[in-house]
Amino acid sequence: MKRREFLATTAAAALAPGLARLARADHQHAAGEAACGPGYASPKEALKAPPEKLLYTTALYVGTDVKKPDYLATVDVDPASPTYSQVIHRLPMPNVGDELHHFGWNVCSSCHADTSKARGFLVIPGQKSSRIHIVDTNDPRAPKMHKVIEPAAIAEKTKLTAPHTVHCLADGTIMISMLGDAAGNGPGGFLLLDDKFDIVGRWERKADAMRFNYDFWYQPQQNVMVSSEWGAPKTYQKGFDLKDVAAGNYGQQVHFWDWKKREIVQTADLGDAGRIPLEVRFHHNPESSHGFVGAALSSTMWHFHKSGERWQIDKVIDVQGIEKQGWPVPVPGLITDLVLSMDDRYLYFSNWLHGDLRQYDVSNPAKPKLTGQLWLGGLFDKAPTVRGSKLVGGPQMLQLSLDGKRLYVTSSLFSAWDNQFYPDMAKSGSFLLQIDCDTDKGGLKLNDKFYVDFGKEPDGPARAHEMRYPGGDCTSEIWG
Repeated sequence: MKRREFLATTAAAALAPGLARLARADHQHAAGEAACGPGYASPKEALKAPPEKLLYTTALYVGTDVKKPDYLATVDVDPASPTYSQVIHRLPMPNVGDELHHFGWNVCSSCHADTSKARGFLVIPGQKSSRIHIVDTNDPRAPKMHKVIEPAAIAEKTKLTAPHTVHCLADGTIMISMLGDAAGNGPGGFLLLDDKFDIVGRWERKADAMRFNYDFWYQPQQNVMVSSEWGAPKTYQKGFDLKDVAAGNYGQQVHFWDWKKREIVQTADLGDAGRIPLEVRFHHNPESSHGFVGAALSSTMWHFHKSGERWQIDKVIDVQGIEKQGWPVPVPGLITDLVLSMDDRYLYFSNWLHGDLRQYDVSNPAKPKLTGQLWLGGLFDKAPTVRGSKLVGGPQMLQLSLDGKRLYVTSSLFSAWDNQFYPDMAKSGSFLLQIDCDTDKGGLKLNDKFYVDFGKEPDGPARAHEMRYPGGDCTSEIWG
């Protein structure tokens, strides 16, 4: 390499983190606002954000023959880039066996008014290890490890294990739903980290009605948090067994909390029609009390909202099971993820076992209208072939662009469940797809120019799970 080229390369590398911070500042202030903190002033401002150019996703080797650490993959999603639709960076975790799952940011739009805050770290828990990784993304294209919080420290201070959902709070702290106690039993609780990523303790003050824990979303203007239930880690981590359903080892309750008092004020038992309520999504509009929760096993969608002083929750979508030879019961759709568009108009959800992705117009949240459906796999031989490869598995995790026009989809649910329902995925790897969304009339179309095959990773087939963008997304941003 010539001296001039060497100096240019060295200078570019040295300047990259600073330039990245400036780029993020420009991104956050694109609407011409005064000095501000991270994210966007409102959902309307988020809708105007430039298209995402990078995407982060967790990629797993847990449950496969590859004895390597799980890793964070950085994917180029810029159509104008020469590395479009490729993994451009991989950050392995320090240990083997974490089961990376959901993850989130250190701060989001809830801190937008605080100019001292900056979005620059991902909080990435290990579901099985209970280890929490803090990843520095100040160079967005090449994240690096910043800190690891060991499970023994968490258990000592909180008696909690199995971290799941990560949300940043308006005061700069980070809240994580924890699904188990130190022995892997329910109900779990909620862990707080401070802005230095040190353990504060437990968030909740009174949670008598909780039997299990899973996802949560808070809406400060309504003084409410809503949480859902999966099961105890010692139940779901070994795989799915119908006997556990009959024994009451899976959840069917949704909890409404007083956000300021940190205690449950109302619990809704959804019964047989609402078994295993998982993902919770509030309207992005902070003045709205409307939201949705998907019951995975019952394959039903529930709409909740404030009615007077009480919370009302009603079933609004019912995906019927399908008979399949060798199954003791009709195969449920298994609604495993859902996302609301930033304008609160469209609801998307995945039926992991049936294999279809759905789009609903929820302009009237009590009466959703099906506007798009796309088959991307499943157990009924409806998987399409993409770039010569027939997709293995079903659509699972979803992430929507801030403008609502691009939906990203991965196929891994949880290692033990992947191996049980889609055993070939351990050897074929999972996929990452991008779907074009019609935001005027509704409709879904597979973008055949974008396909990331995690079966071709350098260390062997991997399974991709949740996704995030450097500038925030439709499941990370909350407004107060």
